[in-house]
Amino acid sequence: MSSLVFYDPTCVRAYDSDTLGRAAIGGTEASVVRIADALGARVAHHNRTTRNGRYEPPQRDPTVGCVVLVRDSRALPDVQRLYPNARVLLWVHDRMRPGSRRARWLASSADLLRALEVQIICVSDTQRASVEATLRWMQAADSIRAHTIYNPIDAALQPDGSPVDAGKLVFFSSPNKGLRYTLDAFRYLRRKMPDLELVVGNPGYKQGHWALEGVRYLGPQPQARIHAEVRSALCTFFPNFVIPETFGLVFAESNALGTPVLTHECGAAREILADERQILPLRGAQRAYEHLCGPLPPHWRAWPARVAGGLGLFEAYLERIRAWRAGERPVTAPDRRFQLTAVAERWRAMLLP
Repeated sequence: MSSLVFYDPTCVRAYDSDTLGRAAIGGTEASVVRIADALGARVAHHNRTTRNGRYEPPQRDPTVGCVVLVRDSRALPDVQRLYPNARVLLWVHDRMRPGSRRARWLASSADLLRALEVQIICVSDTQRASVEATLRWMQAADSIRAHTIYNPIDAALQPDGSPVDAGKLVFFSSPNKGLRYTLDAFRYLRRKMPDLELVVGNPGYKQGHWALEGVRYLGPQPQARIHAEVRSALCTFFPNFVIPETFGLVFAESNALGTPVLTHECGAAREILADERQILPLRGAQRAYEHLCGPLPPHWRAWPARVAGGLGLFEAYLERIRAWRAGERPVTAPDRRFQLTAVAERWRAMLLP
């Protein structure tokens, strides 16, 4: 598929196959690398200046037969200029709801989406439902189709018998995905179970580092380093509802490594996590608490978090973690739906003329 190009118009830094092995990288970027490498496709970044194999700076090429535009439909004029004869797919990764900012971005490109007969690739059925609602909102559902292709995980992710540290929880995601709330909940858990530790990893494109007792920050790390921590954790503690996951590599990768996730029923969690013991209901009180505390740094949230803990806001996490430490921890394994070979086959079928 040398005439297939993945074009990323939004990445903070150019990336490639080498980046995946040696540096921190976001979930979208990791998915682009895995799929492009599996398909033998080229990858162009808006900010790349030098070539590294199939990873190249943007350049006009009328021979390209198909372009997968990553994330942002507003780059369609650039795609049309660079690859004038290509069929175009738009691969969306972010949350989109009718009337939202990203929905308005999509609506601003409606005429070009129709003219180029663009089809939209979503990363879950959950996300596709919201994209289709957005297409109806912008009165384009009759001419623009959406499809689901899951994000892939590394085929090497398997349980390996690593001993489990019943006192270790891990959070590995961008800090804007509910890390402040997670730290508030962890404060409460640690008061009840003083041996608990929370290990925090970060893909590196947003900053979030607050010194709290029992919290160990790894900073931006290659995925292999993060996965090593996940393997030995009691669970991936991810009570994020601030930015619901449209897919959730954190879910799929943790389960593939043999580590359960403790999260809420929002976004694609129920679609991706097969075992319902990993999912807690999301209460209105939790949303209200986070709305009131908002972007306050954790040291300013200490008092309201203590009050919330006394009122039972974090009690469900405590009950579930105690049960898992007492022998009820779910057994998880890789899900074939997210294996690279299966996902690559879905892409090949989509790319057929």
